[in-house]
Amino acid sequence: MSKELVGAFDALEKEKGIKKETIISALEAALTSAYKRNYNQAQNVDVEFDQKHGAIHVYAVKKIVDQVADSRLEYSLDDALQINKGYEVGDEIKFEVTPKNFGRIAAQTAKQVVMQRIREAERQGVYDQYSKYQDELITGEVEREDNRFVYINLGKVEAVMPKRGQMPNEVYRPQDKIKVYVTRVEDASKGPQVFVSRTAPGLLKRLFEQEVPEIYDGTVEILSIAREAGDRAKVAVRSTVDGIDPVGTTVGPRGERVQSIVNQLDGENMDIVQWTDNKAEFIANALNPAEVLDVIFDPDNEQACTVVVPDDQLSLAIGKRGQNARLAAKLTDYKIDIKSESEMKSSDNTNNNESSDDKESDKDQNDESSQTKPDEK
Repeated sequence: MSKELVGAFDALEKEKGIKKETIISALEAALTSAYKRNYNQAQNVDVEFDQKHGAIHVYAVKKIVDQVADSRLEYSLDDALQINKGYEVGDEIKFEVTPKNFGRIAAQTAKQVVMQRIREAERQGVYDQYSKYQDELITGEVEREDNRFVYINLGKVEAVMPKRGQMPNEVYRPQDKIKVYVTRVEDASKGPQVFVSRTAPGLLKRLFEQEVPEIYDGTVEILSIAREAGDRAKVAVRSTVDGIDPVGTTVGPRGERVQSIVNQLDGENMDIVQWTDNKAEFIANALNPAEVLDVIFDPDNEQACTVVVPDDQLSLAIGKRGQNARLAAKLTDYKIDIKSESEMKSSDNTNNNESSDDKESDKDQNDESSQTKPDEK
């Protein structure tokens, strides 16, 4: 070992951000294990690294006792007092036992420790860097694909996009540049693992922030998003400034802003919905483009309602394969039962008739009970 090693530690601290003290502490621990392993020693030892000269010293550490039971671990008080009159029972005394050929082992161990610390520091640095991107949009390059993931090169790390994060209408080819949403970052044993998605609602929010300055600066807020990725999405917006139309602002002149996002998502249709504190109005807005006549809330379930629409609007309100109703339910967090106007009237008439029949039945029972039989008088 030499001063060159000390210089190497200083350089690592500057270039990699690995503190010299951390490396030296790890080196001393590794050298202690190496000494015991290579010299078949069971006694307590300390290995000290001389930061000034780059020298390694190995010390046997023994406990001072009155009577020695194990000379590898203990040292008699009488012998210790001959070295220094200040020793007492229970103190520890050190004897240097550095082997003559320990330098070669020390050099190998130092190399291993340094390389390990560099790997750990680089791994931690990558994790620290990409953990900041969680819930953010980032551009990467497609590298390859297997049965589980599409692998995206983000620069210093290879991200993975699982099946559920892949758009059903997209084909990912090597070297394609794509925008992905970072869903989570894990500090795994083999290095940082970054998971990304193209289907997460958060990706849609970040795209709108990029395309609509008013959303980025908070003038218009996105309150809720419901997506069936690759097909259709509903986005609920509101304005934080009086006089600003949140829907018109988000859509943009001639629909340019929303069309830009549709193009980036390979044709995923967008419904921009005005959010309002009035739940009935918000639910009606969410079912756009269908017209809503009434919203009736379920008294037994505060998150359920029945929506009444004109007869000719029923299929539009429900949507193809129930998609419009399904997305509206996700957007509003309400269970929505959609009925046509005629169906609702028929249901009301049936209920009214049943109510009338019940009343007549109750009346007949009351009349019968009020009649007194002759033999009971």
